[in-house]
Amino acid sequence: MILKRFSAFAVGMLFCVHLTQATTSKNTDEPSKLNATSDIQPREDSTHRRNPEAQDPSWYLAPQNIKKQLDTLQRVVPLSYNSYVQSYIDAYTASRYKNHLAKMLELAQYYFPIYEKVFAETDVPQEIKYLSIIESALNPHAVSRVGATGPWQFMFATAKAFNLNIDNYVDERKDPYAATYAAAAYLKDAYNEFGDWQLAIASYNCGKGNVARAIQRSGIEKPDFWTVRKYLPQETRNYVPAFIAMTYVLSNYELLGISGPANAGSTLAAEEGTDVILIDKFIPLSGIAEALRLDLDQLITLNPAYKKSIINGTPEAPKRLVVPAVDKTSYASLYAALNTPTDAPAKVITASNTDRKAIYHRVRKGESLASVANKYQVEVQDLKVWNRLRRNAIVPGQRLKISEPGYVTGKKGLERKSVNYVTYKVRRGDTLSGIAQKYRGATVNNIKAMNNLKGSSLKPGMTLKINSL
Repeated sequence: MILKRFSAFAVGMLFCVHLTQATTSKNTDEPSKLNATSDIQPREDSTHRRNPEAQDPSWYLAPQNIKKQLDTLQRVVPLSYNSYVQSYIDAYTASRYKNHLAKMLELAQYYFPIYEKVFAETDVPQEIKYLSIIESALNPHAVSRVGATGPWQFMFATAKAFNLNIDNYVDERKDPYAATYAAAAYLKDAYNEFGDWQLAIASYNCGKGNVARAIQRSGIEKPDFWTVRKYLPQETRNYVPAFIAMTYVLSNYELLGISGPANAGSTLAAEEGTDVILIDKFIPLSGIAEALRLDLDQLITLNPAYKKSIINGTPEAPKRLVVPAVDKTSYASLYAALNTPTDAPAKVITASNTDRKAIYHRVRKGESLASVANKYQVEVQDLKVWNRLRRNAIVPGQRLKISEPGYVTGKKGLERKSVNYVTYKVRRGDTLSGIAQKYRGATVNNIKAMNNLKGSSLKPGMTLKINSL
């Protein structure tokens, strides 16, 4: 996602024909029902009714007809047609890729109504929901090789800047609701800055700074994506075409011969829908599953952000619990479960990925990557990233880097070190005002104060401390 160099799913999509397996997400209203009307329904427009040939999927794949269909489909975001878009449409409609898209349609039955609700509230174009497929294949546990996490693939610093909570109990980058609100906020900010939805989408992949520099290099006062495309990072050049192609293909999936969902519901929850409940105390998911006679795994799947399967709500900061629609006969048992807090320690430690002093661990016999992660309260995926591990296997005697943010070694083991800022490495062309715009709440003056800067000049390679929210 934002401020990372590689997208979790967009890069190489033209040649990727299998679902990428992830290595393992602020509103409190009910989500839309699972059978809510969504844009993934097949369209039967006037062109299709007038042309008997359109009954043949090949009609919708003919270059001379794709532009007409994109024009019909277009709402707010420009759906341009050119050879780049065509190449992705060809890839997505290849027979070997159709099983993957069928899986996306099934998952979309649950996730798209959530996205649609959030985007409607935040005035973000509905069609941008397809971007999450490019980012994560609708997998809340997706983690890129550079650490971008969740269905909208937030890097740590960007997640914190957009008020996503990350601590030892929860990672809201994995929460479909919270992460979608954050993605909407970023995209709306980017659109307000560039005045173009395609450029806003491009910035979601490579960052606003890269888009701003591409515009500057183009020399065009009000360019669009295609006029600055050649100045953008290679991955971003393919990102917008991939989004347009995915929008086209999934909006016409039935007409293109792609199998739709087997039923109106989803494997994530019952067809009746889901309820959202605010929890103001520490509650184990196991107690709620027992009270509602639910499968615990299903409840964990609906609430992917909770690391310990414990909801760490407080009266000051209640947390969201998503459950299958509750029958009235279950209210009494649910009420009892919600008022039976866990005995687990309620110490919440806010995560930070900056100002870290590396800690190392020597692997002992019988230890696994998971047990080491639990010992230091970090994620297995983080250990793999920090130590460049491709698999989960470790061997006795192996030295692992434990880059648990915000901790240093002390007499009592790991002690928390207060950190309330993120760091930023200055790049060529950066300005203080440009950097301040990347972090909500940051200003030129407080950046200068945090870093003891007397003037406004910056040098590439400098590391700046930025107040984090």
